[in-house]
Amino acid sequence: MGWTVTTNLEEYLAEAGEFLRADPAENTVPLSVIETLRAQGTDVYGDATARFGWWQSEAGVVGGVFLHTRPYPLLLSAMPESAAQELAEFLAHQQIPLLGVNADQTAAQAFATTWKDHTGAASHVGMHQRLYRLERLSQPKPLPQGTSRIAMAHDRDLVLAWHEAFHHESLGPESVNTTVIEDKLNYGGITLWEVEGVPVSMAGRTRVVAGMARVAPVYTPPGHRRQGFGAAITATLTQTALDAGAREVVLFTDLANPTSNNIYQRLGYRALSDRLMLIFSPRNNP
Repeated sequence: MGWTVTTNLEEYLAEAGEFLRADPAENTVPLSVIETLRAQGTDVYGDATARFGWWQSEAGVVGGVFLHTRPYPLLLSAMPESAAQELAEFLAHQQIPLLGVNADQTAAQAFATTWKDHTGAASHVGMHQRLYRLERLSQPKPLPQGTSRIAMAHDRDLVLAWHEAFHHESLGPESVNTTVIEDKLNYGGITLWEVEGVPVSMAGRTRVVAGMARVAPVYTPPGHRRQGFGAAITATLTQTALDAGAREVVLFTDLANPTSNNIYQRLGYRALSDRLMLIFSPRNNP
């Protein structure tokens, strides 16, 4: 039956919601983004129209979905390779501009190859990511000096600055979405680690949806690193997610960062799957 594309979020949830909720860990990003869109409006990520889609087999069963909130890369769930190719051809013909694609390696490469065939836009690797899921939380020992607390409205400027620094280090010099960060502050989704009243590390989490929450981001300023603050704040935030009702807690890492990958495994997180973010060249990109 192929792809159905819409800008109607409720229609998307009616058709694809069951597919997403069937595997909340693997579908952590679309589920959490959808919750933000529902809470803040579909223009929360920018003025560009958000697009959603689902792919159905000949039997009418949903076997893959996508979500696109510009300026972020197109986000694909697990899907057959042929579905990724079909979607790339459709979006190219519709002249939808794309920064890139984020998917498992097979789907990402299938999409990118077809995209290049139809637009001439080559791709390069933006990031190799690994998705981890909590198996059993293990508190870091010994704990570093300090205590944790939930970030409040008066922490806004610090939290925004640290999000900017995190994005600059991990994704390049792009501006953060202040509305999304303020939304996290409103629901208690950001935690700080303090030493003698001075914040030294930060971690955030998504809302709990379909029994799942994701830790993101974790940031410690350079001057406070290698003192255990990042591990401590991650463990603390993981526990708050569990206390908030999450049955599954997940997080992503950059595979190019062995330090963070090792830390999360010591805390009880176990590798679940890998994802590939490909960035398209602007040349001939519609």
